[in-house]
Amino acid sequence: MIRFVTGTTMLTSPMRRLGLLSVLMTLLAVPVSAQTRTQIDISRLGPQVGERVPDFNLADQSGRQRTLESIMGSRGAMLVFVRSADW
Repeated sequence: MIRFVTGTTMLTSPMRRLGLLSVLMTLLAVPVSAQTRTQIDISRLGPQVGERVPDFNLADQSGRQRTLESIMGSRGAMLVFVRSADW
């Protein structure tokens, strides 16, 4: 319960608390509803699940060169791309 020491119980009545809560909720909801979200076409971002990737020759985290053939197992391969903060 919030009370200000002014001699009156300013924010203790249920109606005042309800009014304050509604004003607070309105202020918090306005920025969220004002935002517009841009749709991202993920099919243009890179290979999709199940799609065959082109052959490549890239260095791994240890500096060794890796190709698609070198990482392919009997059941295929899973490539995971992780974006780093220190690129």
